Amino acid sequence: MTCPRRPTQESRLMAASDRDILELLKTRGPISTVDVAATLDVTPQGARQRLESLRAAGLVETGEAKGAIGRPGLSWFLSEAGHAQFPDGHDRFAVELIDIIRGKLGAKALDRLIAAREAEQRRRYQAALAPAGDLRAKLQRLAQERTREGYMAEIRATDDGGWLLIEHHCPICAAATACRGFCRSELQLFRAVLGPGVRIERAQHLISGEGLAAGERRCAYRIEPPAPSAAARPVRRKRSRKPRSRL
Repeated sequence: MTCPRRPTQESRLMAASDRDILELLKTRGPISTVDVAATLDVTPQGARQRLESLRAAGLVETGEAKGAIGRPGLSWFLSEAGHAQFPDGHDRFAVELIDIIRGKLGAKALDRLIAAREAEQRRRYQAALAPAGDLRAKLQRLAQERTREGYMAEIRATDDGGWLLIEHHCPICAAATACRGFCRSELQLFRAVLGPGVRIERAQHLISGEGLAAGERRCAYRIEPPAPSAAARPVRRKRSRKPRSRL
């Protein structure tokens, strides 16, 4: 019978998952490579390789260690994406808050809350869209604002001369599922900031599944530019006919 081999530092490194490193940085960070290696019982070289891999994935960052004497050392800490790997109760909190407002204060109070949020968004979007010239430029800026808020938005031109505003992610999905008023407010908001005459209709809806093909999870809005007004249409002048001369 062969006795089981004692794990080497390299094999322990493989057993030390990325999750272990993330949890260590969450509870002890910022922390040096040497301290990561000592805590996880792996070689400093192996710890650095794993940390570099996590940095390439955007989960950790580096900075100069505070209080270092002589040559400053590097310390590792979680990035925003790294912190996002841990449980987040925002969704549950939002749904609980909606239920409390609806139950204790009534549906009208919830409507006022959504309207106040819409008014604040309208003010912010109008300021962002103000420098834009035509409708396409406004849509580009609107998509940028929505992406900054986590909606992963883009616009696509359609064959009929319009556009699709597509949102690949909904950061308030839990709240919008608990209260459809957020979705109605979103459509009203877009109509308000894009101006009169622009036709906007929801083409796809993540929560209800409306307009979605199998595997799709997104919201999309079909946008058509204003129809040319009668004043803007070229006026055709009638050609005057010369009277025929009588012989």
